[in-house]
Amino acid sequence: MVRFQIYIDQNGEYRWRLVAANNEIVAWSEGYKTKQGAVDSANWVKTNASWAPIHDLT
Repeated sequence: MVRFQIYIDQNGEYRWRLVAANNEIVAWSEGYKTKQGAVDSANWVKTNASWAPIHDLT
């Protein structure tokens, strides 16, 4: 099951990571001072990233 995980890093900041069905971490966030900041960021990615184009910069 693909899922977002909210966790606290070594510096006491909240972060999210996107975990694939095979348990591999495929994306992660910057640190947030509040849990709600991390949750809001994960929700933004869920809402907006599905339609984002891929730009090949190679």
